This record gives sequence, C-alpha cells and structure tokens, in this order.
Amino acid sequence: MQVERIFSFEDECKGEKIQVRIPEIVDPQYGMFTWPAAPVLAQFIWHNREQVKGKQVIEIGAGTALPGLVASLCGANVTLTDKEEFPECLENCRRSCCANGQDSVKVVGITWGQFSPNLLKLTKADIILGSDCFYDTKDFDDILATVSFLMDKNHQAMFWTTYQERSSSRSIEDLLKKWGLKGVQIPLEDFNADHGNVGDSNISDLHTIQMLEITSQCQPQRS
Repeated sequence: MQVERIFSFEDECKGEKIQVRIPEIVDPQYGMFTWPAAPVLAQFIWHNREQVKGKQVIEIGAGTALPGLVASLCGANVTLTDKEEFPECLENCRRSCCANGQDSVKVVGITWGQFSPNLLKLTKADIILGSDCFYDTKDFDDILATVSFLMDKNHQAMFWTTYQERSSSRSIEDLLKKWGLKGVQIPLEDFNADHGNVGDSNISDLHTIQMLEITSQCQPQRS
C-alpha cells in the first residue's frame, strides 16, 4: 500500500517555507518509509540552507530521500544513493523526486564498503547526508569506509548524520579513528529540532535522536 506524507519546514522570521511530498510504501524493507531521524536531519539542512545552496550534496542510504530533497529545494546539486541490490528502493527515490519536481536530482545505486564503478564515478561532495544509517552494527564499518572514500576527494567535506540511539554500547568512536575521521555532536536546540513535531511530522522521538557532524581529521573542528 502506498501513502503520501507531507513535511513542512518554515522560518517564520524570514517568511520562508517549503513543503516536501514523500511517497511511502508499507513494506518491511528499510528504505520504503521515512524513519524518525530523517525530519531532524532535514530540519538541520533547512536551518543551514544558505550553507547548502550551490553545494554538491550526496545522500547515502537515501530511502525516501527527505533530507536530500530538502537540500535540493534549498538550491544544492544533489545525488541520492541507496543499495544497488534493492532497485525498488532506488525507484522509490525517483518517485520522491518526481513528486517534488526535482527531476535534476541524480539517483545512483551503491553498496556501502564496496568500491563499485558507481561509487568511483560519484562527484566530489561538499556535504554528505545520512539519516539513520547507523542502524545495524554490521554496517557501521562499511558506512564509514564509504564516507572516508568520499572525503578523500575533498578533505573539506562534511558528513551530516542523524541516528536513533538504540544502545549506549553502539559507539562509532573507534571506527571514526580507524578511518581518519572525527565527529562532534550538535544539540537539537541549536537548529530548532528540540520539539515533538519536526517538519510537521510527529514521528521523531526526540529523546533518542542524535545529530553528528563528521569531518576528516585534517579539517578544523566545528567551534
């Protein structure tokens, strides 16, 4: 069964607002519906839309592609990626782009940790996005291997990621060091995501969602 969810992001002070239409399919596969961390990342992008405008943005594990579409609507050049072996997830990305008139957004199949031709051909990214990619611990190393590879093309790139904290023992700190990366947690109140209705979604569990900015160890840390 397919449904459509509408997310809204607004800056009342500047009188600016966008709406994003997301087709969702009730399906056990991860990428066919919007997870709670996605609106929080989308809100962070909206809050930093001037920083995003004109940048090359790659979303990994895009699924329904809410963060990537917000970036595109804010003027970024966006490439959405998801698993090569799940073409139905890639097609769902395309449906989301079509629903929002974002036909210029590219959709590419890659697999985390595998240096496939599609991964090698990806454009140099300024910003990498990922919402709730850190779900299954067996994927953590492959995710950061992929992010590290993308950052090797641009040491100034940033990986903006939100995730639902499911266990305090599921730390990525050692893996960040392994791949020459570092991360800083960004409080939700810093970008107006510390309330229960982010993006008019009513799906974000604010008590467990974390926001990280991950960069190369060569890059100065966010102050």
